[in-house]
Amino acid sequence: MSTVVIPDGLDYVAASLATLPFLLWWQIDTVAKHRKRSGIKYPQMYAEVAQTEKSRDALLFNCAQRAHQNTMEQLPLVIFGGGISALKYPIPVAAAILMWTVARVFYTRGYITGDPQKRNSLIYLCGQLSAVGMLLTSVYVTGGWMLARFKASNF
Repeated sequence: MSTVVIPDGLDYVAASLATLPFLLWWQIDTVAKHRKRSGIKYPQMYAEVAQTEKSRDALLFNCAQRAHQNTMEQLPLVIFGGGISALKYPIPVAAAILMWTVARVFYTRGYITGDPQKRNSLIYLCGQLSAVGMLLTSVYVTGGWMLARFKASNF
């Protein structure tokens, strides 16, 4: 029978994860404001090309919507990678999740300028590296568990 040991510092991971709903709330609010300004009605997800050519507000709505969507696409990877990695490395994971969250704010703020190239910055790159780091660490941690289990089975 295996024993799960909860490492010291896991509370920091919980605190860093608690920033994620606030990030999403802010992004949702940003999308809603731009939707209202652009006049794009539900259920239309994005402004059409013709709408963006006629209205800067429609372009900004698309940028806000895309920034939020991109965050939603990456969120499961951060939660999964961070959750597994935190069982062995809680403090670095807490810092990585916080870095990713801060990077998403900069990413979104850059994107909603209307120039999508401004979404890329050094801070954004640090956030992406932290996400990749958590995923790779989760593979390392899981591989270690599997190797220990294999050795314990006396093959």
